[in-house]
Amino acid sequence: MSSDLEPATPSDDASQPPAPRKTFGGLLFGILNFVTLTARFMALASAAMWLKENLHLLKDRMHRDAEQARRISELCGQAGVDPYFQGLTLEASQALDRVAEASGELAQAADGMEANARAVSDAHETEYRGIYEVRQASPYAQPKPGFNTVR
Repeated sequence: MSSDLEPATPSDDASQPPAPRKTFGGLLFGILNFVTLTARFMALASAAMWLKENLHLLKDRMHRDAEQARRISELCGQAGVDPYFQGLTLEASQALDRVAEASGELAQAADGMEANARAVSDAHETEYRGIYEVRQASPYAQPKPGFNTVR
């Protein structure tokens, strides 16, 4: 049994042509075609949007937790708890605020990544949609993208 990447062996039956040899470039071109690239761009944009939304939820949660830690520190002060433990609670509150701010900055970065992924997807669609449709409609083999590029 031969694998798909090995050259075809001559068959005993002379009436059948040998199977075409698959090359790495041919396999790669089959994987990275117009439709799959479009789907991957959209998947990237969707993942960035999901990340952004979850980071906003994290930011809100961290702000609520920081506020709750400050409230606990106040209650500890009213209860006469040692100032050392009140200080630890305040430090925890400040750390939660820093996490909230960092997640907000990361959400802004994810928003930019989503916008860039959508822009790349739109540019790809604009550039190659016509070529793809012509190639699909034609019964003849079309040159690969870039063949007719003027240099």
